Amino acid sequence: MKSFSTENYVSTQELESIVGTAGICRWQDTEPFWQERVKKAVVPGTKIDCTVYPNTQEELAAVIAWVRQNRCAVLPCGSGSKLDWGGLVKLDSDPPQPPLTRGEQDVVKVGLFKGDLGGSPDAGGIVAVSTGRLNRLVEHAVGDLTVTAEAGMKFADLQEILAASGQFLPIDPAYPQEATLGGIIATADAGSLRHRYRGVRDLLLGITFVRSDGKIAVAGGRVVKNVAGYDLMKLFTGAYGTLGIISQVTFRVYPLPESSGTVVLTGETNALSQTAQILLSSALTPSAIDLLSPELVAKLGLGKGTGLIVRFQSIAESVKQQSARLLEVGEKLGLQGTNCGENDEHQLWQRLPETMWNSGTKSAIICKIGIRPSEAVKAINELPVQDALIHAGSGLGVLRFETATAQTLLQVRRGCEAKGGFLTVLAAPTDIKQQLDVWGYTGSAIDLMRRIKQQFDPENLLSPHRFISGI
Repeated sequence: MKSFSTENYVSTQELESIVGTAGICRWQDTEPFWQERVKKAVVPGTKIDCTVYPNTQEELAAVIAWVRQNRCAVLPCGSGSKLDWGGLVKLDSDPPQPPLTRGEQDVVKVGLFKGDLGGSPDAGGIVAVSTGRLNRLVEHAVGDLTVTAEAGMKFADLQEILAASGQFLPIDPAYPQEATLGGIIATADAGSLRHRYRGVRDLLLGITFVRSDGKIAVAGGRVVKNVAGYDLMKLFTGAYGTLGIISQVTFRVYPLPESSGTVVLTGETNALSQTAQILLSSALTPSAIDLLSPELVAKLGLGKGTGLIVRFQSIAESVKQQSARLLEVGEKLGLQGTNCGENDEHQLWQRLPETMWNSGTKSAIICKIGIRPSEAVKAINELPVQDALIHAGSGLGVLRFETATAQTLLQVRRGCEAKGGFLTVLAAPTDIKQQLDVWGYTGSAIDLMRRIKQQFDPENLLSPHRFISGI
């Protein structure tokens, strides 16, 4: 595999005047863990120039304007926890690089154009622009149940702030200690709580973002009943940083539930499928309903066979009654049932995402799955999957393979498509991603998405080729 270039070619004097010398980290000075994260996000052989850390929204806008003027590609990021999700970023072919003037003192690797990696003047690169220092709380309207914060704030830090007022943001994202608010929106990463509270786009009230030309734009507002402007919040949710860089967000929040409890059911697949259907059509109000593969059930020490875990959050008496009712249904259908108290269930819901998301090996592959909810139990048991978690209400979920070939992933994708669904490869070794289309989307909306990309980023500077169909 080609090495990553550390040569620096373009003067960054103007860039340093925007963010200061402490706001630029050259590739050769970058910590190994960050280098590894960035390498997983780009095509092997792509030159990485530097990472820029704006301190304010205005600095971010000025950086993007500078990047556009110098015709660089941009890899938007926060903490980088999901930087390797989606397609591999790569450069487009560009016109020849303008010559450098003599006597330039500060020459840093802000490359411009595609070329070899041996240090020739036409070698190209990508600038990573991080919102990690845009991490401030802007406003918490406790009485209105809304919160506004900068996009680089970590999810865990926001939850701590909200908890002090008895509130929370009902999202259950991957890597909750590291994930930033902007990254959660960019990847539409809602998690298990989407069953009751819906997806990220439904909780998002407003955004401020920097366009590809360096202009600051605003969509939505800071109130729940808001009809101002175009609904760009939904457009930016799940766009993987290809339309603009989110700098500020406003979310709807909810009161913390008084009590929480989880029912675990394991056993025969037909009984589990029937139980899930009864639950979904009942008057019970769970916060999460997740189906687990037998391998995942065993890893979590929950028993044997396929599993169904159901979380109830409400007043204590309601949680108790709903849990008892579900256990009764499961037992009548021959399932093994357990009622987890608050301490046990806290550990369960902490271990579950750790097991699914943490990459213990470099060969681990994580995919997003979507199928008809009625087909979820069958899919878990019929497809060649390992660790699988599917939200029973929506049919969305996550698959994890400790190792797999591109052919195996394509086989699983075909199985999902046969059941009215899809499979997207989120994280995988770069050689696997180069052997297949990680998105696998062939629907009729591709032309529309291309036109939207053309309107927001006509020069294809933002996360080029990361999204569907190379967008």
